[in-house]
Amino acid sequence: MTTVPATASTTAPPITGPASTAAVASSTGSTVPGAAPAASPSGGRLGQGELRRRVAGVLADRPQTVFTPGEIAKELGRSAGAVANALETLVGRGQAEQVSGRPRRYGATSTTRDALTGSNGTGAGTRRSARTAPTAPATVASTATGSPAPGATSSVGSGAGAGGKAAARFGRGPVVRPNGQTYHPRRLADLPDVAALRRLREASIAALLYGPPGTGKTSLVEAAFPDLITVAGDGDTAVADFIGEYTQAPGGGYEFVYGPLVTAMTEGRCLFIDDATLISPKVLAVVYPAMDGRRQITVKSHKGETITAKEGFYVVAGHNPGVHGAVLTEALASRFAAQIQVSTDYDLATTLKIEPRAVRVARNLSRRQASGEIGWAPQLRELIAFQKITEVLGAEAAVANLLGVAPEEDRDAVAEVISSVYGRAVAPLALGRQL
Repeated sequence: MTTVPATASTTAPPITGPASTAAVASSTGSTVPGAAPAASPSGGRLGQGELRRRVAGVLADRPQTVFTPGEIAKELGRSAGAVANALETLVGRGQAEQVSGRPRRYGATSTTRDALTGSNGTGAGTRRSARTAPTAPATVASTATGSPAPGATSSVGSGAGAGGKAAARFGRGPVVRPNGQTYHPRRLADLPDVAALRRLREASIAALLYGPPGTGKTSLVEAAFPDLITVAGDGDTAVADFIGEYTQAPGGGYEFVYGPLVTAMTEGRCLFIDDATLISPKVLAVVYPAMDGRRQITVKSHKGETITAKEGFYVVAGHNPGVHGAVLTEALASRFAAQIQVSTDYDLATTLKIEPRAVRVARNLSRRQASGEIGWAPQLRELIAFQKITEVLGAEAAVANLLGVAPEEDRDAVAEVISSVYGRAVAPLALGRQL
């Protein structure tokens, strides 16, 4: 049995066989979990965080342009997968913004240049010791949309006292997510949900969160685990997106870039598999040995080495049952002893001061959805968007847009409910006559 080598830089021929998607590198920008930073500023292996700084530099130099990971990778001469992972880390820190999903495109934010100096932004990407228990982010004041209030400061370390520190540690009260927004914990088994998930992690009980898109599954996981590494699943996700693969180095030869599963295992971090049920079961099976009593995987594509999970390694997954192509197999379900349904908390929508009539519409549609009359109802994500559109374009446009985002097969029923609550006929948001 072999152990993880001190370096992953390996001169080797390209891997032959079926093509796979690009490798995903460690969220710290290092090509090797636990390896010492390399000093090479150009070509070959980069030092810890260097790729992330280079990616931020591309965004910062052209703030009006958006890029795909492949476009930045081509410019920097690096792996598209490694660049994609660096971008996700920057997004988590608020130092980049994902502006579209298919294809994924990213742009700069007002804090992108902070990444050039090594600033961690919100601190979400800070590397942790495998034996250091994750701590909760500090609590902050929130605005009506769930984002931090302007000028709000952390209550921990700012004179808030023991009560504020305890609230942050045990998940009572708002918790700051890596993107700077706040998460409002909900009750789970007589505990705040954030604290409950942390207890499951301490007991090594894998958790599967399931429910409609937009109900806050990702927000909960990000609030509970600051040391999170995320794999966004879809039908194209490959084994290499978990394990890693050989990529051509600008200086010649090939190097093996470890993927997020190996990084999470060797650093004792939490791995979140978002939309896990969209991933091929054959691909997802690569994670199973790490989750059971063995807590080991074999990286066949890199010298057959054996990776053993360190203390703190944990897997949590998300599942959207109503999404086309999402299949919860028996093999996957059996790996997650805790399966937690996540639905929208409409009381929270009221607390966030979202327009009461919009909340009434959502509650009504949610009841119809539960009875099987319709397949869609607005979740918290749509209600927050409603409030933002109201502030930008006005209430009438927000109501029209709420109808427009409903699936076509449910639109008549949604229009009926909206009309009954607002007392007028509503049409989807659309362009009018020429001005």
